Amino acid sequence: MHELKLAVEKHSKLILDAERYIWAHPETGYKEYETSAYMEKIFTDLGYALEKPSDITGFVTTLDTGKEGPTVLILGELDSIICPEHPECNKETGAVHSCGHNAQCAALIGIAAALKEPGILDKFCGKIKLCAVPAEELLEIEYRANLREKGVIRYFGGKPEYLARGYFDDVDLAFMVHTSSKFSVRGGSVGCLAKKITYKGKASHAGGSPWNGINALYAASCGLNAVNAIRETFQEKDIIRVHPIITKGGAMVNAIPGEATLESYIRGESFEAMIRENKKVNRAFIGAALSLGANIDVTDFAGYAPLKNCEDLMLISKEAANTILPEEEFSYSTAIGSGSTDMGDLSSVMPVVHPYAAGAKGTSHGSEYYIVDPVKACVKSAQMQLAMLYILLKDNAKRAKEIVANYKAPYTIKEYLDFMESLNRSGDRIEYTEDEVKVSL
Repeated sequence: MHELKLAVEKHSKLILDAERYIWAHPETGYKEYETSAYMEKIFTDLGYALEKPSDITGFVTTLDTGKEGPTVLILGELDSIICPEHPECNKETGAVHSCGHNAQCAALIGIAAALKEPGILDKFCGKIKLCAVPAEELLEIEYRANLREKGVIRYFGGKPEYLARGYFDDVDLAFMVHTSSKFSVRGGSVGCLAKKITYKGKASHAGGSPWNGINALYAASCGLNAVNAIRETFQEKDIIRVHPIITKGGAMVNAIPGEATLESYIRGESFEAMIRENKKVNRAFIGAALSLGANIDVTDFAGYAPLKNCEDLMLISKEAANTILPEEEFSYSTAIGSGSTDMGDLSSVMPVVHPYAAGAKGTSHGSEYYIVDPVKACVKSAQMQLAMLYILLKDNAKRAKEIVANYKAPYTIKEYLDFMESLNRSGDRIEYTEDEVKVSL
């Protein structure tokens, strides 16, 4: 383990410089052009051959040890969030790495550099796949919906998109370490469905003839209130979260808004719960449109699957941290978090784990989030991940083979992708006739 630790430390400057560069160049999902190019250059300079999609960002690369064994995937996420209130956000886009993905990418660079050190690869067997993956943060739903409509992407998250493109077909198990305030692992997190809601009213002069209009913004406001009114029907065990925003509410102040748009998630601990509560939410939104005589297009998109961390991999993350970073406390919990990640999509088809590394401070996705200890967030994170890889692949990959043999995936890749496609639905939900109204939830 000591040799692995030193192999990462040797590249500390490269790692820490990468963290600062990516922090200073935040880009949202499927737009990470500078970040992806920066990562690509470092990997090619290290001697890696990259597989890159022609039409979206990110890449994968594979190291073959030349010895029989499983394929282990290690990921780092390229994208930022949007938080215009953050002091260091991009002033034009509001983008900022108030999520720690910049540190993830820096850690991935540290792993890649360490694996190229003389003698290090000899400690492993099988294949090691490294992936700089786009679009984990599920935002800008309308933008991604347009990419999907054009056929550029099928899925809003980078991991299911890469899964659908075949980049992970040969992968047996996967892990990714996120940045947080402490070294830890937990049982998993909720999944989500994504929604775009378009209220369709009728524009009219707001002063001269408001009675000739149908106010789409008012309908949207009623819809938000209706959703709030059903929150007490959500059961705690399902960990349901619904948090819509208005993205368009009118074009000018002296016209009745003819269209208003919202975006939202339905988060939940299981697909069953999300699908069930999504029908209630749709009913609330649609009822608001009915009350004003507007129409409504509710577009439901497959978001992310609930993340179910593999318990054996959770224990390996703890073992690795305790062994290579004995000075750091590691927290272990089986609790389910209420955030969402597309690592959940991978957990639907293979054993995965999603631990956390220390080094961040402040509220995630908030205006006071910073990487305050980049050595922990990047260098020590890379060391922990390399130790996880070693535990999995040493002794002819005994531990990795046991995990793969004992794991029962909920879906095959094809079954999972087909299921996700079945969640997509769009179109007007109200049909007005002279004597009746037909509603589709």
